[in-house]
Amino acid sequence: MSSSPSSVSGVPGGLQRRLGTVDAVVIGLGAMIGAGIFASLAPAARAAGSGLLLGLALAAVVAYCNATSSARLAALYPASGGTYVYGRERLGEFWGYLAGWAFVVGKTASCAAMALTAGSYIWPDQAHAVAVAAVVALTAVNYTGIQKSALLTRVIVAVVLAVLAAVVVASFASNAVDRARLDIGSDATAGGVLQAAGLLFFAFAGYARIATLGEEVRDPARTIPRAIPIALGITLTVYAAVAVSVLLVLGPDGLAATDTPLTQAAQSAGAPWLVPAVCIGAAVAALGSLLALILGVSRTTLAMARDRHLPHALATVHPRFKVPHRAELLVGAVVAVAAASTDVRGAIGFSSFGVLAYYAIANASAFTLTPAEGRPSRIIPFTGLAGCLVLAFALPPSSVLTGAAVLLLGAAAYGIRRATTHRP
Repeated sequence: MSSSPSSVSGVPGGLQRRLGTVDAVVIGLGAMIGAGIFASLAPAARAAGSGLLLGLALAAVVAYCNATSSARLAALYPASGGTYVYGRERLGEFWGYLAGWAFVVGKTASCAAMALTAGSYIWPDQAHAVAVAAVVALTAVNYTGIQKSALLTRVIVAVVLAVLAAVVVASFASNAVDRARLDIGSDATAGGVLQAAGLLFFAFAGYARIATLGEEVRDPARTIPRAIPIALGITLTVYAAVAVSVLLVLGPDGLAATDTPLTQAAQSAGAPWLVPAVCIGAAVAALGSLLALILGVSRTTLAMARDRHLPHALATVHPRFKVPHRAELLVGAVVAVAAASTDVRGAIGFSSFGVLAYYAIANASAFTLTPAEGRPSRIIPFTGLAGCLVLAFALPPSSVLTGAAVLLLGAAAYGIRRATTHRP
């Protein structure tokens, strides 16, 4: 048997299977261990107060259920598109379409948020210009092939993990540590904890990137179910360590009062020399997330274009680089426009609603699996579905209203298309 990468069978213009387990884990880490941990702790603390760690735990439970459901489905349907494919195959064409719509629109907003986060850390006075430049550069990297993207992601993950480890060590070793700051007080309400979980979920939502690359993973039935929980487990461990260390030196009130919690924690821990490194780490993390996000959105766009839910021209795969180059260029252009004209906070809230809707459909799809198809325990997709819906509607009202309106717009577009293409 040849050792060269094999193309996916049965898919015209299929992509090539180049990624092993380590590559898949690293791409998942690059999507999760990104700017979310640098940006989401403070607003989550403002929502939950001393219940921040409860919100993190709740977000992790929902993420675990989503990851398990996604892994089982990805092993069964190893094609580009993720829940767009699963929903279509298990629940019907409309639900697959709605999942794809929620993912593409929501994650495009995430791309803009990550680009703007990088711009804010690299050159605050020219954040929008830097964001656009970052989108153009990383779209070019993705265009030249998936292996180069995976290699760059390894470097980014290594840098970010080193920075986060330095903050954790400096915080734990500091004289500013007060263990009483971890106590849960009366300021922690159920609504606040739920909203914090919804905001923190934004920082977890990256493991689907592995599933959306299912057409480019070697031995997907074995690789994907291994890579997703490994990536999620590493991410949860890192996030828990960071959250606990920052709380120990800042407390929930101090954490809620700053927009740059990790730099503030380094200052309070008596390690001001770490602040430049944290700023660099935040920028690199945002770029890593942006790289993986563009990768995932373009693959879902490819899958929807193959089924003509989006223009079929976007389904073209580059003959040399073996990537969906037209989809990548379109996604890059849309994200560049959004990065030049939108606000980070609004983009994050809108993205969270869309992503939670996407995973709700993934869990509903996993619920229909049979034991022979690798169905997880029924409690897992049920908990994931309920958790996604609860967290989605616990988000700030503006995010809920905007997200719901965009989903309805997508549903209306689907209905119009069906009506105009299925007339007698």
